Amino acid sequence: MPRTFAYVRVSTAGQTTENQIQEIEAAGFQVEQRRIVTETVSGSTAIVRRRGFSRLMDKLESGDILIVTKLDRLGRDAIDVSTTVKTLADMGVRVYCLALGGADLTSSAGTMTMNVLNAVAQFERDLLIERTQSGLKRARSEGKVLGRPSTLSDKQKQDVSEYLAKGMSVSATARKFGTSRQTIIRVRDEGSCSVLS
Repeated sequence: MPRTFAYVRVSTAGQTTENQIQEIEAAGFQVEQRRIVTETVSGSTAIVRRRGFSRLMDKLESGDILIVTKLDRLGRDAIDVSTTVKTLADMGVRVYCLALGGADLTSSAGTMTMNVLNAVAQFERDLLIERTQSGLKRARSEGKVLGRPSTLSDKQKQDVSEYLAKGMSVSATARKFGTSRQTIIRVRDEGSCSVLS
């Protein structure tokens, strides 16, 4: 007879998993208390880095059922979630998601649902990248300077170049101007570029 497990997760200690447990019971699943794995961890944390889920994976056997209330209980990264569901399917474990109408994510229909969700997630990431690149391109065309403002004034940059030209080390120059070595290196490289051009 298959055993039924539930994985319930919240992101912060101030939250409770009670609602998720009640949803699972209301859906008609009888899960013994010892087979309910609760965890307080961010959904952005990779599934393999979650102690509770790792212990659950060690307990699961072929024929077992795993219930989650929503897909985001497994995680927010679509690729991570689909990889985990595939791993569970390969183990012979069926995964049911109540928010998706109780669909078995390891079935053909469940796999299709996961693929659609992954495609939508990828589409949203691609749109975000396109919008960001478009915004940066527009800002550059309007003459806006991107990135953090320089910690050194133009006069200080000129002084840095002079100290470096006289043989002062990058580290000593950085200490003198109260800035990082990387800033001094950037000024040095900008100066050598302008000399070359």
